[in-house]
Amino acid sequence: MTDTRPAQPAAEDHVILMEADGTPRGLAPRATVHSPNTPLHLAFSCYLIREDGRVLLTRRALSKRTWPGVWTNSFCGHPRQGESFPQAIARHARHELGMGARAPEEALPDFRYRAVDASGIVENEICPVFVAVADGEPVPNPAEVMDMRWVAPAELASLVELSPWTLSPWTASQVPQLRGALERLPASTP
Repeated sequence: MTDTRPAQPAAEDHVILMEADGTPRGLAPRATVHSPNTPLHLAFSCYLIREDGRVLLTRRALSKRTWPGVWTNSFCGHPRQGESFPQAIARHARHELGMGARAPEEALPDFRYRAVDASGIVENEICPVFVAVADGEPVPNPAEVMDMRWVAPAELASLVELSPWTLSPWTASQVPQLRGALERLPASTP
């Protein structure tokens, strides 16, 4: 099956560079930022929850530059200059999973991390974490997601506790801090 989603224009595909105190300091093309010397930049993580309370885990495509083939949260991304987090979440949910994300709630507003992939590429992000309601069924973009699974929050917590190395480092760090947030749907569901 051919992916018919539009490619993101290169001129728009940038990240917001950040100072250590969390203030923006400029922009850089996303394709050039992730390296062994990745500067601090703004990102987000999102966990999608179905109406039955299950959380979507995805497995990163093998073509991903960092942590290829690793299980992670539903999706991550970088907001663009002038774009709100809800707008960025909607854009990435559509691009990576072919679905919507309703009622995003900021669960960990101050989350940040730095991690080094086995290839030496560094992730260095101020990365607020959101929980949102899954709107529709995922139709993953194969360039982003190679596998997915809906899991109970308790299963995810057990996975982090028993085998954190099977998950992206940000997911392994975020899940213990999300106690309670993954067990309920965001409050503003219709």
